[in-house]
Order: sequence, then C-alpha cells, then structure tokens
Amino acid sequence: MDDGLPVLETERLVLRPYSAADARRVQEMCNDWDIASTTLALPHPYPDGAAEKWISTHDESFRQGKEVTLAITLKPGGMVIGSMALSVNKNHNRGELGYMIAKERWNHGCCTEAAHAIVRYGFTTLGLNRIQAMHFPRNPASGRVMQKLGMNREGLLRQYVNNRGTPEDVEMYSMLRTESGTEKAG
Repeated sequence: MDDGLPVLETERLVLRPYSAADARRVQEMCNDWDIASTTLALPHPYPDGAAEKWISTHDESFRQGKEVTLAITLKPGGMVIGSMALSVNKNHNRGELGYMIAKERWNHGCCTEAAHAIVRYGFTTLGLNRIQAMHFPRNPASGRVMQKLGMNREGLLRQYVNNRGTPEDVEMYSMLRTESGTEKAG
C-alpha cells in the first residue's frame, strides 16, 4: 500500500481519511441502535472516547497493509455520512468490504456509490483478486448494496457469528477482479 490513506471521489461523495475532528459525528452515528444492531464491531451504547481511539488506528492499519478505512462525506460541504472499509488479507489476495451509513442517508444510494469507489480501488490499486462482504439476512438493504455492486451471492452461512451473545446467520457475497470490469483489455 502507499504511504497515506487515499482520497476517492465519486459524483456526489468524497471518501477521505478520518480526522480527529470527525470523532463527534462518528460517536453520533455509532450510538444509533438501528446502525449498531446491523454490525458485529460496534458496541452499544458506543462508549465515550471510542471514536477517537478508532480513528487513531487507521493510519497504522493502512501502513501495515491491513485495512483502508475512509469517511464517506457529501460534496459540497464535507458532512460525514458514513464509513467505508476494506480489510485486506494479503496471504489470500482478498479484501472484505464493511460499511455503515447514517440513517438519514439510507435509501439515497450513497452507500452503493461509496462502495463502488473502494471496490475499484481494491482491484486496481491494491491488486486484489477477490472482494467479499457479508450481511445479516434481517438487513436486506445491505444485501442490495452488494447486489448493486455486481457481487455474487455465495450462500447463507448458518449461525456463522456470535452477535451480542446470539448465534446469527450471514449472507456471503463476493466479486472476483475478472468480474469487476477493472481488468485491462489485453
């Protein structure tokens, strides 16, 4: 990976590195139960100071080639409306997509637009062969993002995760670089 986190632009959005100034907005989004309940990683209630600590890990995770985590912001204005991450497994040349979007931006296409940008980055800049993503079946909107990206449903993984003490199923989707349209004509 490069020295610093990238900035990715789309028609309506800028995906950029988080700054310490974004912590309050992150705290606000993560404290929303409707958002937290559809993730594995977010504690609820979201503890004070957790956003600052989380943001402080991004540069090092990127330098180590482990993860690209970017704030999704609106243009113009720069309001943070979500997060887009690509966790990288170098041994298997694959990435795993993760995202959250502020509730007021649900059903506006912002998550799909941001996901397209980071998937393209994963295939073209990072040279990944496969990008995968998972969602809870009770969150079909997340599955629709994966479908709009052109990912293929690989199946239902029954009781695959322990979510807040309860076994929960996940739907697995993936896309290969050869399926992404980012392959150079040869």
